[in-house]
Amino acid sequence: MRVLALDYGSARCGCAVSDPTETIVTPIEPVPRPRSRRGMLALARLVAEREVAHVVVGLPLSLRGGDSEQTRETREFAQRLARRLGDEVPVEMYDERFTTRMAQRLDVASSASEDSRAAAHLLESWISARAH
Repeated sequence: MRVLALDYGSARCGCAVSDPTETIVTPIEPVPRPRSRRGMLALARLVAEREVAHVVVGLPLSLRGGDSEQTRETREFAQRLARRLGDEVPVEMYDERFTTRMAQRLDVASSASEDSRAAAHLLESWISARAH
């Protein structure tokens, strides 16, 4: 199944998509202002155009695993997106700690945005965790 990972931020949402076999993860263009009406529409269009069957939203827990203001805002965003997409495309939250830091360190030569590289790391981690 094709999976879309989102690294949510209020200014922009990093995006990465898997191929249908969940073998290759590709960072794609981030979506600006994802909470806005236009941002939600862009995400819904992305899901439809890419034939996404599952969405994974990075959950920004604190280093100790607790919630922060950003965590609460991200949960609210994921709930709104889930309502927008309906029952056919599940929206799941997944611990994203360290994905942005990994994207900063490992992908300096990539032309993809840092937000979308973080989404790619998130998706690779999610796929790997499901395989075990």
